[in-house]
Amino acid sequence: MFSQVVGILFPVFVLVLVGYLVGRWLQPDFKPINRINMDAFVPALVFSSLVNMPIEMSQIPLVSASFIAVLVPGLIMIPITLFFKMNYKVWTPPQMFRNSGNLAIPLFTYTYGDTALAPAVLLFVISSCAHISIGLSLLSDGNPLKQVVKMPIFLAAVLALILNISGIGVWNPLFDAAELLGAAAIPVMLLSLGAQMCNIRIEGLKIGILSTLLSLFTGAIAFTIIYLFIPLPTINMQMMLLFTMLPPAVMNYMFAERFNVEPDKVASMVLFSNFFSIITLPILLSSALAWI
Repeated sequence: MFSQVVGILFPVFVLVLVGYLVGRWLQPDFKPINRINMDAFVPALVFSSLVNMPIEMSQIPLVSASFIAVLVPGLIMIPITLFFKMNYKVWTPPQMFRNSGNLAIPLFTYTYGDTALAPAVLLFVISSCAHISIGLSLLSDGNPLKQVVKMPIFLAAVLALILNISGIGVWNPLFDAAELLGAAAIPVMLLSLGAQMCNIRIEGLKIGILSTLLSLFTGAIAFTIIYLFIPLPTINMQMMLLFTMLPPAVMNYMFAERFNVEPDKVASMVLFSNFFSIITLPILLSSALAWI
């Protein structure tokens, strides 16, 4: 079991380490790289994964589980933030919107193979759409719908599902081009995450530890609800065990910075929680793999 876990996580952490070394030595500006990834590589990955994915009623439980994984932590944080007098807008989004791109997609594909790519991307699309709609609603007073319909990820997902459901299909060379472009998304995600680790500051350690514990706590409750009430195949249930307790997505910091909602505090939550995934992911993965 130990060698299996190491074999799965080793490629992920190696790419993160390479990203850290690149960020440390070359100090590149990853903002335009991340923009290209989110606006080109990731939409291509979403399109190529969803356009040929079998659309069946059996996927409804997985979609339902993904919404539970996002929404339940947000509800749990209401009494927690009220009792401890914490800023709901600061502490809640990192518990709701997990690292479903940088970590989840490569983690699931390395663990379960290419068959896990489509459900992993589906979870990522649902989480991302919820983040740019519900997440923006938590931080802003405006209408987030305009933001959602402009997102390349959303447009790629809608187009892929239309082509998939209609049975029109995609010209093979075009599909190959999208698949080739999308193949760059996961490595870039991991390199970018590693480069972000260069910004860790020791003064944010307390906030990072608390955020990590909250992520595990709220995620465990969400997973318990999924386990008790959502019928899922064993592999999908294993995926949800990991998905519900992933560290926060880097996009939480980007939104906090944009709306000036204590971005330094959110940065500590994101960076330290992802750093502590070196400890939490092997434990969670071991638990998931033992569930056979």
